[in-house]
This record gives sequence, C-alpha cells and structure tokens, in this order.
Amino acid sequence: MKRYIAETIGTFSMVFCGTGAMTINEVTGGDVSHVGVAITWGLIVMAMIYAFGDISGAHFNPAVTIAFAYAKKFGWKETPKYLIAQCLGAVMASGVLYLLFPDSQELGATFPAEGFEAWRAFVLELFLTFFLMLVIINVSTGSKEVGTMAGIAIGGVVLLEAMFAGPMTKASMNPARTLGPAILSGKWTDTWLYFTAPFVGAILAVMSCKLVKDEQCCDDC
Repeated sequence: MKRYIAETIGTFSMVFCGTGAMTINEVTGGDVSHVGVAITWGLIVMAMIYAFGDISGAHFNPAVTIAFAYAKKFGWKETPKYLIAQCLGAVMASGVLYLLFPDSQELGATFPAEGFEAWRAFVLELFLTFFLMLVIINVSTGSKEVGTMAGIAIGGVVLLEAMFAGPMTKASMNPARTLGPAILSGKWTDTWLYFTAPFVGAILAVMSCKLVKDEQCCDDC
C-alpha cells in the first residue's frame, strides 16, 4: 500500500507544480516564462525521485510503468494499481489547481501548437518519451532508483525536453499528466496522441536497450 500512496503523492506533486507553473504563467500573462516552466518540471521530477525512489521506484507515469513491466523489471500484477495511483494523483492535482485558479482556461492542458499537425506532435512526443525512458531504464531498476545521480539525470532530461519541445506539444511524455488537466479544463484536443505516443516511445526505448547493453537491461528484448 505504501508504494501506491507514494506514487499518488509523487504524481500529485509533479502535476501540481508542473502544470501549476503553466497555469500561473497563463493567468499572470507570462510572469513564470517558458524557461521557468521547464525548470519547474525538471526540479519537481528530480525532487520526487529522491523523495520516493526507494519506496515505489518513482514512476509517476503510466508509460514508464508499462515499459518497466515489459522489460521484466516490474511485475505486471502491480501495474494496474500503479496506473490507478498515478492517474488519481494527477486528477487530484488538477482539481486543486482548478479551485485555486478558476479563471484559467487550460490548467496546463496538453495540445499541439497552432499549425503543428497532430501526427507531427505524435512523432515528437514519441521521441521525447523514447529519450526519457532510455535514460530512466539505464539509471533505475524499476522498483528502485540506482545511485545518487538518478534523480539529476532524469530531472535533467525532463527539463531539457520541456525546454525545447514545450512550445510545440507541451512535452507531456506522460498520459497521467495529460489526463488531469484534460478532465478539469475540458480541453481534449488531440489528446489521443498523448495517450498513445508515450507508450510507444517507452516500449521502443526498452527494445533498443538490448542493442547497447548486454546485461542488466531487459530480459525479453
């Protein structure tokens, strides 16, 4: 039970701070700035990994959980409970932001930039998650983080990808992170790509792991 609570709290904190920065940036007319939003995402992910990495593995992302299960680094029986905990945490965070900022029209919702076709956004989100999962699977075991630099490495990748890809797709890389704002804001524009691309990208990262690592990567690549 402690692992599920950790996943719920960790995902809540991540979505609350990350989409909270986006929401505050929206309602203040850009006071946080795009760079500030990207840094917020990177820092909160890093902090939550250090807070809960040794308890639940600090997945906070359904795509990461599924990828770890596919790589046989995490039990399939535990997967549904993790997914529920993650989605619950994300929706709760968006609910609190909705109460705090009722004037917000987006609440950090994910959708492609104007003129950026959905299929292009799909490909971009796929590669973003691929790169993220490639780092995650090389610094963690699925149930626990490995080494003191894991949080910095993963948080750094999130910051990097949010920095350059955020203006085009909001750089979700996480179906739960997309779900919360979509439910509370009612913005479902092209959300299908955010519920599919991260899973594809994460699985591809696991499959590619065996190409560069002979041991301690995945058992079924």
